[in-house]
Amino acid sequence: MPKFSANLVFLFPDVPFLDRFERAAAAGFEAVEYMFPYDYELEDIQRALKKTGLRQDLFNLPAGDFQAGERGIAVDPGRRKEFEAGVEAALKTAEALQCRKINCLVGLRKEELDWDTQYRCLVENLASAAQRLGGDGLTLHIELLNTIETPGFFLDSIQLVNRLLDDVASPHLLFQCDLYHLQRTSGNLVPTIRSLGSRIGHFQIADAPERHEPGTGEINYRHMLAEIDASGYQGFVGLEYKPSDGTEESLSWIGEYGYSLRGKSD
Repeated sequence: MPKFSANLVFLFPDVPFLDRFERAAAAGFEAVEYMFPYDYELEDIQRALKKTGLRQDLFNLPAGDFQAGERGIAVDPGRRKEFEAGVEAALKTAEALQCRKINCLVGLRKEELDWDTQYRCLVENLASAAQRLGGDGLTLHIELLNTIETPGFFLDSIQLVNRLLDDVASPHLLFQCDLYHLQRTSGNLVPTIRSLGSRIGHFQIADAPERHEPGTGEINYRHMLAEIDASGYQGFVGLEYKPSDGTEESLSWIGEYGYSLRGKSD
């Protein structure tokens, strides 16, 4: 049954990052995820996880200068060494936090390079990273971002996701299926989940188009959560949404849909 992790980038935004772990635990979560741990001392994050008993479920590879608008560097041939260093940093961090999933934002299209050159670079980078991480029992994930909010993002369609998974051809590379981005890109959610099947290694959810909690937009999440369950997915579903009110208040939909934070209600 679906169980939920708290994305600490989006949830509990009224307190500093390191204080969000306690809030998540108090709300009833047993796992957390977020994009980048690299701006914090590892010991501080380890301490927060140990104190709260939370599990670290997922974080991202370094993605360049995120604040300046970069969304990954895996498609940039001029930054291969930087990408490799990021994989090593993520591996060290994953070992320290006992985390087994790492997500890769692949980057924006570069106007000065032709598409094929960037794609070849991406395939080679992901193949190398998946092999490196997989050797230590981790899985690497790729994520589609909608180009309404992230114009020029390279991985911009399910067709390209499938092609990339085929060309890398590694059991250690999976798809992070963010239903919010998928809805804003192409919709067709149920057939897409069914067609990808075991290629999906992680789910994230938010309603569209405002990216608030389920029940505030156009996605039928009662149906979609049942579809995730039917797919056989056993992992956590990341709540990567902007609460329309306070975070704790925004969680009421979970009980209304017949779930608890840790799975199906009795």
